[in-house]
Amino acid sequence: MRWETIAAPPGLMPPRPMTVRAQSIPARHHFPEHAHAWHQMVYAISGVLTVAVEGQSLVISSEQAVWLPTGLRHRVGSLLGAEFRSLWIADEAGKGLPASPTVFGVSPLLRALVVEAVAIEGQEDHDGYTARVTDLILDQLRRAPPLAGALPWPRSGALGRLCEALYMDPADPRGPQAWGRELGMSGRTLARRFEAELGMSLRSWRRRLRLFKSIELMGGGLSVTQTAMELGYGSTSAFVYAFRSDMGASPQAYIRGDAADRPRRAQSALARPETPRSMAAVDESGY
Repeated sequence: MRWETIAAPPGLMPPRPMTVRAQSIPARHHFPEHAHAWHQMVYAISGVLTVAVEGQSLVISSEQAVWLPTGLRHRVGSLLGAEFRSLWIADEAGKGLPASPTVFGVSPLLRALVVEAVAIEGQEDHDGYTARVTDLILDQLRRAPPLAGALPWPRSGALGRLCEALYMDPADPRGPQAWGRELGMSGRTLARRFEAELGMSLRSWRRRLRLFKSIELMGGGLSVTQTAMELGYGSTSAFVYAFRSDMGASPQAYIRGDAADRPRRAQSALARPETPRSMAAVDESGY
């Protein structure tokens, strides 16, 4: 199924100092690549977002958000649909916040403040309440813990087509030799170029992709069994084993777990270097 483009609402004004947008993103829809003359916080109070920025594809759940500095080109969408919340923040108000795109954890307080900001957006601020909510949000953003939550994405056309195909069909079992024939190069050349551009092997990237996709799919409402089949596992138990090996918890425990703990687990898993033992787990589980 193809992805559809969402048009940006007309008549949008620059933030002074903050504007909050609330919008539902249907399944397999995205905004076209664009940039703003102000900072942006990308967040979903439910569902999972995909954010493409600076050659990377980021997958974020409702416990995570992405900070996008002024002028950065990006694309936001959702595979299964999401309740999208976007905070536009003026340059002056964003002082002290990161100068590069950053994934960070969303605390329960920050989430509640974003929900409140949406509820009061556009109201007259007679008693300064809106300004106080804005100040609290900015303070929480400056305190938010950064997460190692990016999925590397290639810049070249051939490898880009490969990664797009695997993202759309993570169950595709083809390795470097088969993909090399598809893309008109030897398997050895493909493997060398892939590692040079993305800093990891195709096998390791595919494992990380499947971890991202599992969080995205389960966050979008798919069951553990449905997610395992969508990702190409031979059984639900193989998927549960692989997920537990990476995340330190079963898929069920992760999805129902404490919101403050899940980003920490994801950060630890995605930052963990490949080891012979973890690769053995990959071999046994098909991950």
